[in-house]
Amino acid sequence: MAQLASDLSRVVAALQYAARQHRDQRRKDEELSPYINHPISLLHLLAVEAGIHDADVLCAAALHDVIEDCANTAEERAQRASEIDGLLGSSVLAIVQEVTDDKELPKAERKLKQIEHARHLSQSAKLVKLADKTANLRDVASSPPSDWTLQRRREYFDWANAVVQNIGPADAKLYTLFEQAYAEKP
Repeated sequence: MAQLASDLSRVVAALQYAARQHRDQRRKDEELSPYINHPISLLHLLAVEAGIHDADVLCAAALHDVIEDCANTAEERAQRASEIDGLLGSSVLAIVQEVTDDKELPKAERKLKQIEHARHLSQSAKLVKLADKTANLRDVASSPPSDWTLQRRREYFDWANAVVQNIGPADAKLYTLFEQAYAEKP
């Protein structure tokens, strides 16, 4: 029971930190939804829908975009990493860093690197990446960015699928959820 309380406390701390970091950010959908809804969707996908309760994975899911999207300089990225390490430990930080894109690279190169890097992810990072792609497909299908054409939405689905196919076996339930989301391709 003590471990469960400790794990829950860690996940709540991660979510609270993510909420602070993403507080001024919005998603690109027409409603400009609060960005924190995205990490919450990952937590729901992992814990509720797929039954994954590993606290490090859940914490990393809550924080998966903090270094990438809440820091503009190398110094800020190092600061976010240090904060995550101090708050939740090196295991969580390692997972977050595995799924963090290098924003200094051009977008097309970043997308290609995600496909290539997917096969080398740790098991924990594979779960976070798979949940991230599933949540994003659901969002693009139901509430796409207002300026995305049908072609761009279709290309996003195909790219996300390429990333997931390179992940390989990760979790059967989570993979089924991804397949269901992919089936909604516009």
